[in-house]
Amino acid sequence: MKESEALNRLRWRCTRRAMLEMDLLLGKFLDENFSGLSPAQAEAFVVLADMEDLELWPYINGSVECTDPVQAEVVAMLHDVRVR
Repeated sequence: MKESEALNRLRWRCTRRAMLEMDLLLGKFLDENFSGLSPAQAEAFVVLADMEDLELWPYINGSVECTDPVQAEVVAMLHDVRVR
């Protein structure tokens, strides 16, 4: 699969969510921050983007702590995007 095709699929997963707030948050993060992530962080973001909204939302709003350290870094970045 070409890199642009993979990015388009990721964009689809980020912007076609059940929760509008997740659409906006993940889409904005993808556009503004994804290219600056390390390979490990990019992989963690893909894993997070594959989660269902009801599973991911508690990480974003801080009610559940992420136990994976790299995913936790990305969740912190997502939280910063959400606060802005």
